[in-house]
Amino acid sequence: MTIKFGTDGWRAVISETFTFGNLRLVAQAIADYIREENATDPSVVVGFDTRFLSDRYAAEVARVMAANRIDTWLARADTPTPAISYAVLNKNATAGVMITASHNAPRYNGIKLKSCHGGAASPSHHQRVERLLDRNLSSGRGPNLMDLDEAIRRDRVHKFDPSWAYYEHLSGLVDLDIVSGGELRVVADGMFGSGRGAFSEMLARGRTHVHNIRHEMNPGFGGIHPEPIARHLGLLMSTIQSGHWAVGLATDGDADRIGAVDSQGNFVDPHRIFALVLRYLLEKRGLQGKVVRTVSTTRMIDRIAAQNSLEMIETPVGFNHISDLMIANGVVMGGEESGGMSIQGHIPEGDGVLMGLLLLEVMAAAKAPLHELVDDLLAQFGPAQYARTDMRLTRPVEKARMVEMLLNLAPSSIAGVAVEDVQTVDGVKYYLNDGSWLLIRPSGTEPVLRVYAEAPNDERVKALLGFGEEMAAKA
Repeated sequence: MTIKFGTDGWRAVISETFTFGNLRLVAQAIADYIREENATDPSVVVGFDTRFLSDRYAAEVARVMAANRIDTWLARADTPTPAISYAVLNKNATAGVMITASHNAPRYNGIKLKSCHGGAASPSHHQRVERLLDRNLSSGRGPNLMDLDEAIRRDRVHKFDPSWAYYEHLSGLVDLDIVSGGELRVVADGMFGSGRGAFSEMLARGRTHVHNIRHEMNPGFGGIHPEPIARHLGLLMSTIQSGHWAVGLATDGDADRIGAVDSQGNFVDPHRIFALVLRYLLEKRGLQGKVVRTVSTTRMIDRIAAQNSLEMIETPVGFNHISDLMIANGVVMGGEESGGMSIQGHIPEGDGVLMGLLLLEVMAAAKAPLHELVDDLLAQFGPAQYARTDMRLTRPVEKARMVEMLLNLAPSSIAGVAVEDVQTVDGVKYYLNDGSWLLIRPSGTEPVLRVYAEAPNDERVKALLGFGEEMAAKA
């Protein structure tokens, strides 16, 4: 059996590799890791999303932790990943375990491991867990287990609600008075995930009217991937257009990602949300610091940082890379193409709920509809159109070998525009002299080769993607 942690934890198909037996083995390795981190007073926060059996899986993790004499805080109900991450920090826990497969298809489940800082565990921590797992397997050591009711009676497992401390913390990062004063009409699309109801609960006491859709418990996610991208948000778009709503906010399966829809029914992607919020934080709040983005994120971020004389740092894909820089302090905002973003003063973790609230603050403060704010952003820091295609793989691709082949195939120009630079921060990224770029990289969580492009117009984006797909097929 081979269990490997990817960009953000371990994910696998339920009943194939993600079984109770394998979960307990992984939980034991995590317990060993926690005891290595803190031998005298180890503690862990355990949470779960709305997926099939996630609550049962979380209970099994708690049983293993209790049997290893690790003080365990177990969420009472499905909860956003950032709420669990904040609870790790708030309770000064050694680590956190979140049962979720995030935005993946319903047949998947997984584990996200959180560090004591309240963010994603680093690749080196994941590797330590893998080594401990391999050691246990090779020595024939099974998991320690304790009856859950007995663990609760003996005060080794404490059930709790992480939401309220998390909401209180968010209220210190978002000006809820400004949001309330905007009297916005909002549709919140929980996508059947654990962010369901979060916006309405946060804004219940103000003058914002929130209408929830897809907020019921549905472990099958209505047959969609719970990922807030345009092709999965048809219901949100039609709801917006039929009811004179100001904005739609959608969070993914565990609410660490955000997507939006403007009042005209247009999808507003994370690139534009990131840029709008960053510009607001710098120009209206006067925040200062480094700006961090992943390699697949819009270069509008670079232009906003440059205008404000701030350092911009590009990282590989995966919020854990942003987390490391946020933990070191001095980062005003960090984000990635997939919708995970965070700001100064918050946990080093992507947070869809926080970003949705900040987008409402941006709109309310400007007293302008979202589509006008986007147009103004593009006029100032664009034009910038973006698209991504995913090529399914029949077998895994070794990233180093793929990078080598793509470098060997590197062209001097793409679609008639000269290539001015080639970077290998994560995959291979071609920078063109008209400000556009093309990125080809294997996914860290799925058997997929991703091709990304940004250019001044849709026609150029299409040409870049087509060229990238041809190159990827050759490689």
